[in-house]
Amino acid sequence: MKAFIQQNYGPPEQLTLTEVPVPRPKAGEVLVKIHSTAVNDYDWAMVTGVPRIYRLLYGLRRPKQPIPGMELSGTVASVGPGDSRFAPGDEVYGDISDHGFGTYAEYVCIKQEAMVPKPAEMSFDEAAAIPHATMLAWQGLVESGKLQPGERLLLNGGGGGVGTFALQMAKHIGARVTGVDTGAKLAKMRELGFDEVIDYKQEDFTRSGRQ
Repeated sequence: MKAFIQQNYGPPEQLTLTEVPVPRPKAGEVLVKIHSTAVNDYDWAMVTGVPRIYRLLYGLRRPKQPIPGMELSGTVASVGPGDSRFAPGDEVYGDISDHGFGTYAEYVCIKQEAMVPKPAEMSFDEAAAIPHATMLAWQGLVESGKLQPGERLLLNGGGGGVGTFALQMAKHIGARVTGVDTGAKLAKMRELGFDEVIDYKQEDFTRSGRQ
């Protein structure tokens, strides 16, 4: 299979498209044929090694994982020995960063817990763009924030990936949502349904006195 390989930290141009063996799934794993993947801040840090604090996770002097990438959508090609919640042909997607990396390739072997079934009405491209930002929004609002109906929520960076998913979750819960961002994102934020939009280049919300 083809995969993008990194030997050292550096600009994206240092990634090399290389032929490597197709991995074999072990017990509890699935082999996924990757249809779509994504690029986000974790991927950028994993390739460039910047900010340097991330090297505590990825490897101090060089990357521990030769194939970067953490989000994917695809089709299960085979399953490892033993019971499996998936079967060949199942369409799946997920953020695999808790179990490893390696989505910048044609195939990846990953623990089945990292995958969930892809809804039929969702395209592979749409599915690959969802997992990381959605889980961050869920962790912040629901698992840690315990957001309740009727509460007011301020989303700093509301026009980004996490912000737009957090908006939808918060509105579903029943909160009133104010978004902070700037530039071209502001119009899109109003279109998405923020109750209030603040341009941080025009107003310092922390000193405005608004409640």
